[in-house]
Amino acid sequence: MPTPARGLLLLLALVLAHALCALGGKNYYDVLQVPKGASEEQIKRAYRKLALKYHPDKNQGNEEANMKFAEINNGGLRELRMKKCDISYEVLSDDEKRKIYDRYGEEGLKQHAAGGGRGQGMNIQDIFSSFFGGGPREEEEEAIPKGDDVVVELDATLEDLYMGGTLKIWREKNVIKSAPGKRRCNCKNEVYHKQIAPGMFQQMTELVMLVCEECPNVKFVREGYFLTVDIEKGMQDGQEVMFYEDGEPKIDGEAGDLKFRIRTAPHDRFKREGNDLHMTVTIKLLEALVGFEKAIQHLDGHPVEIGSKGITKPKEIRKFKGEGMPLHLNTKKGDLYVTYEVLFPKSLTEDQKTKIKAALS
Repeated sequence: MPTPARGLLLLLALVLAHALCALGGKNYYDVLQVPKGASEEQIKRAYRKLALKYHPDKNQGNEEANMKFAEINNGGLRELRMKKCDISYEVLSDDEKRKIYDRYGEEGLKQHAAGGGRGQGMNIQDIFSSFFGGGPREEEEEAIPKGDDVVVELDATLEDLYMGGTLKIWREKNVIKSAPGKRRCNCKNEVYHKQIAPGMFQQMTELVMLVCEECPNVKFVREGYFLTVDIEKGMQDGQEVMFYEDGEPKIDGEAGDLKFRIRTAPHDRFKREGNDLHMTVTIKLLEALVGFEKAIQHLDGHPVEIGSKGITKPKEIRKFKGEGMPLHLNTKKGDLYVTYEVLFPKSLTEDQKTKIKAALS
């Protein structure tokens, strides 16, 4: 564990890093109008939406829109070959850069880039050294321990997956709080030498749990709160909505991540298979023989005509192009497949039999 003097330096460096980040410009999340826990898909969608809205080609002569577009891009994507590199979308769409930005701000990103993106990214001591002279450390410290990720299966309605929507989820988790008394920890490592052969010794390190005078005592407290989960159009089963560092906490480390894994909830009329929808419609025998007019209500309420002017055979399947599920982050849609069940009468009178024979003979 760090000594009090070293801990004070680390705290000072962290505060200074965040101060420089605040002075450096607008928060990247604010620029793209997304929450800090936004998923990769949300960030992509927000970037495209804002870029289209404020693109100079659509706002000729509108200086305010052009400035807004420049702020959104703030350096642009590499693919577009814009000049600056520390930009909202580039940072937030890259997992490694995003974690550095969330912890250390823009200054951490600059130092990370200067170091060639080595290892796990910029350590707080590297940032501190850059402020007060001296280069990065020659050796990397041990990786910061991380708590367990939490994966929650989230049932999303077919309507939300078709139109997009939000779900409010109640979340309870352990939170680390200060506690009275002294703490038992393993910050003191006992080193000893073990003889493995005549004249040969091996250095061993043993973790010993002792009452510590330096480390503050902590405890886990159960807390609950609501989370808003965005369900995007066309999301597939198994896709995840990520909330960074909202998983299980880790004493002297970082919390794991919380992942909501999408699962399509059963529907009373439609069945989803990939990007396609399937449904079964029952018609009468007369309708199957002479044709019929019929419309079904889709997931967003718009009508789809599924009638026929000709003969419909039992178990016949017809495809209605473009009436399936929207593709995720795409303007295209899958197809709707309707299976027709023909309802036969349980019995016929002699008069009905005679008329049918006459009509079909």
